[in-house]
Amino acid sequence: MVAIPFKRALDFEYGRADEVAPGIRRVIANNPSPFTLHGTGTYLVGRGRVAVIDPGPADRSHVDAIARATAGETITRVLVTHTHRDHSPGCRLLAEHTDAKTHGYGPHGAGRPGAAEVEEGGDWDFAPDAQVRHGDLLEGDGWVFECVHTPGHTSNHMCYALRRKDGKSALFSGDHVMGWATSVISPPDGHMESYMASLEALLDRPDAVYWPTHGPPITDPKPHVRAFIAHRLAREQQIREQLAAGVARIADMVPSMYAGVSRQLHGAAARSVLAAIERMVERGEVLCDGPPSLASEFRPRR
Repeated sequence: MVAIPFKRALDFEYGRADEVAPGIRRVIANNPSPFTLHGTGTYLVGRGRVAVIDPGPADRSHVDAIARATAGETITRVLVTHTHRDHSPGCRLLAEHTDAKTHGYGPHGAGRPGAAEVEEGGDWDFAPDAQVRHGDLLEGDGWVFECVHTPGHTSNHMCYALRRKDGKSALFSGDHVMGWATSVISPPDGHMESYMASLEALLDRPDAVYWPTHGPPITDPKPHVRAFIAHRLAREQQIREQLAAGVARIADMVPSMYAGVSRQLHGAAARSVLAAIERMVERGEVLCDGPPSLASEFRPRR
């Protein structure tokens, strides 16, 4: 994960529901970290009959704040972008306040069957009440969401595009495109080739604004997405340079490639380098013996 230069500060208070756009409220969980920025942003869409997007971590105070914000209203759908522990576990606590169905692509790893359970951050207990697929529409009172499958950060990552009368839409982009940093892509469930393809696919969409789960809104989405693509391609070039210099292991690449990043993030950085090299191996540009791993030795194809 690398911070990008166009991040903006948020005006918020933990436990407070802020109306960030007409018909859209956000409550931020008190779980700040190097991976979540200020914390997980839960979105409440609509008035009276409400959709909740990403209830967040298993934090009762946060879920109670969602309940307070929707007091006198009815939660009709709960949408989950993906199954990391700062996004989906709150569904279980929110069920104490609503019988609304949860919607998502599927359990953790659903998009890459057989992926090993290597992620501490995976919510392996979550399974949506209703599975959704790319292009599905979810309707409520005054709102319609289009489901946009964006695998890469996780294989089950789903964005939700709130349709507007002008033909454009507001995309709730989860962790696929964040407002403050790039996402960690961690194999085997995270997959760089899928992530890059998902970014490219967003460039063909008419979304006018992104509302990420972490960070501020992205009000000029296409340059933002292009910057993310360019960032990943630059990382691949760094890997080529490392390999050309005879550096064969990821552990030896990371200190140089991430010299400006806190060492406490080097473990996550190593997994992103692995994802990048995995893509290069899949494309035949880089070789290694056996499946790519953190312990592998890599070499360029001559």
